Amino acid sequence: MRLTINHETAYSYEDTVRASIQYLRLTPHDSQRQQILSWQLDLPRSVRAQLDPFGNILHVLTLDEPHDSVVIHARGLVEIDEQREAEPESRSALPFLRFTRLTEADQLLRSFASKHCRKRRDRTALIDLMQALHQHIVFSPGATQLDTSAAQAFAGKAGVCQDHTHTFLACARSLGVPARFVSGYLFNEGSEALSSHAWAEAWLDDAWYSFDVTNQLARPERHLKLAVGLDYLDACPVRGMRHGGGFEQLHAKARVNGQQ
Repeated sequence: MRLTINHETAYSYEDTVRASIQYLRLTPHDSQRQQILSWQLDLPRSVRAQLDPFGNILHVLTLDEPHDSVVIHARGLVEIDEQREAEPESRSALPFLRFTRLTEADQLLRSFASKHCRKRRDRTALIDLMQALHQHIVFSPGATQLDTSAAQAFAGKAGVCQDHTHTFLACARSLGVPARFVSGYLFNEGSEALSSHAWAEAWLDDAWYSFDVTNQLARPERHLKLAVGLDYLDACPVRGMRHGGGFEQLHAKARVNGQQ
């Protein structure tokens, strides 16, 4: 399947921003599962690509001059291998056993993971876990914030794809299974929803397997991976800070079209 991506992020500010910096993980890698046929990142100024500690392609956009808006536009064409279920990798998976503030597993999450997986540490067990989390945490935009932790979302029983992913990571790591946060795009035919998405990958049998709790998908046949990390803060497509500006307005449009 070929996916066409058009993703625009526009910031506008009430007052003049004196300076700002944006960390952009908006450029995908080639892999065994996805081949980048074309990709373009349009920014207010030219920025050199680099790799972050997780191997993601990173652009750091620094604007030192006064400005009242920032527009970031990513677009491209990517070929997805719909039949490939797992991706081997030479990097060690052990760092993805580490908890973060957003993925810390409290006793409720540990008990939930143990209840649904028991002594099993295979793909079937994690699919059962994925489905149980989907039932427990109702998809509800606006129910959580960007800094909501896995434990908070689990206790509140509501959240979005980021919360589904954080709770899965917390549970998997509590079982001793390396797991990581994935940001990217999802092709959802007929949907007008924003196509930016988050899901999890877990290390099983020397490869990374996908688990999309929100959509109950254990095969990434409609997913385009942008970045990975320990949690949302490591892998989010756009993250930044600024001096000045007052009230901020964010307009984001991400559309994904698919063609066989």
